[in-house]
Amino acid sequence: MKNTALTSVHESLGAKMVPFAGYNMPVSYQGINAEHETVRNGVGVFDVSHMGEFLVEGPNAFDLLQKVTSNEVANLKPGKAQYSCFPNETGGIVDDLI
Repeated sequence: MKNTALTSVHESLGAKMVPFAGYNMPVSYQGINAEHETVRNGVGVFDVSHMGEFLVEGPNAFDLLQKVTSNEVANLKPGKAQYSCFPNETGGIVDDLI
């Protein structure tokens, strides 16, 4: 298993670590109810260092992103991000995207 740059921090905070996509990843700290309340009333952080990144370029990039994501791509601005999802052909969600 690979470790992210934050693995030791997760472990020092008592995270339950599990294998995910070849990485040791935290799955919980205090339990789902306590963690839900923390995110709703405070702040939550998600370690994305294990996730992939790809670039979409070329004359049809806008049209492709407009078709395969759920948000309005025209709202994107240089240096900013947009949280979206990658829907499947039946309207379900394959995965989330930034």
